[in-house]
Amino acid sequence: MSRFRFLFAVLALLLSHPAISDELRPGYLEIRQVSAEAYNLLFKIPARGEDLRLAIYVGLPEGTQDVTPPRAFFSEGAYVERRSLRRDGGLVGQVISIQGLSATPTDVLVRIESLGGVIQTERLSPLKTSFTVQAVPGAGEVAATYLRLGIEHILLGFDHLLFVLALVMLVRGWARVAITVTAFTIAHSVTLAAATLGFVSVPGPPLEAAIALSIVLVAVEIVNDRRGTPSLATRWPWAVAFCFGLLHGFGFAGALAEVGLPHQAIPIALLFFNLGVEIGQLAFVGAVLAAGWAFRRAAALRFVATICSTSRRAWVWVRRAVAARADCWM
Repeated sequence: MSRFRFLFAVLALLLSHPAISDELRPGYLEIRQVSAEAYNLLFKIPARGEDLRLAIYVGLPEGTQDVTPPRAFFSEGAYVERRSLRRDGGLVGQVISIQGLSATPTDVLVRIESLGGVIQTERLSPLKTSFTVQAVPGAGEVAATYLRLGIEHILLGFDHLLFVLALVMLVRGWARVAITVTAFTIAHSVTLAAATLGFVSVPGPPLEAAIALSIVLVAVEIVNDRRGTPSLATRWPWAVAFCFGLLHGFGFAGALAEVGLPHQAIPIALLFFNLGVEIGQLAFVGAVLAAGWAFRRAAALRFVATICSTSRRAWVWVRRAVAARADCWM
């Protein structure tokens, strides 16, 4: 039961600070070219209520003008801004920044789409607040960007991490953990590719409910295992991980759809996003196993210390008893 309590302790910790999670939600900036010198801009950032928004603003290059008055409104926990822009010579080669980003804990996803359909994706952070608009992003830049997006998505995706945590807690032995995590990886890689490339489509709300249900079901299996009740998950954890991994792959695809794929480098972007997810997942599994080992070692050391202390006290008592008996014979 200790593993089960630990799982829900982690769940409570992750969900106990909604205000913090709001601040950590990334913003989103999309600039779509509609003619040689005209663009449509969409800027979405986290908000609280209907009057509080993060104090970050889009910094456009000199000479950029609004064709029509900007439209701004609050919607579903976000501040949304739409603008129609024009700049002589276009935006290629120009620097765009997010002013005030360095003073916040959030990131901003950026998607630039050219008139020819070329997509440039960036992720700005408090340490990187600007970027240069490129005509055609290079393969290396695409790979680095989507690798980072994959790592950040899995490490900020609490639902996916909770499911992986539950799997690690359910399975005993390094080899079985490796096989189970590999099955999960293969499954979500398949559905991630299929959904991203448009072969399969799953509605968002039912998918989110199914992913949440997968966590609950594995948690129930942990309880049954602690009670000694045999179940499919304990006998064939890789099969359960594979089936639920198919669901989680659709969740990864939904996140990737928000930023899109560059048409000129779809295979590279998809491959490195998936690699990023795996790197983040393996890092999390390694951290969980290391923490478990450290806790067990600490418990073992406390046990040894208790035995040593008890033995010392018993030895002192025996020596005193022997000395007392000797005094009686003098």
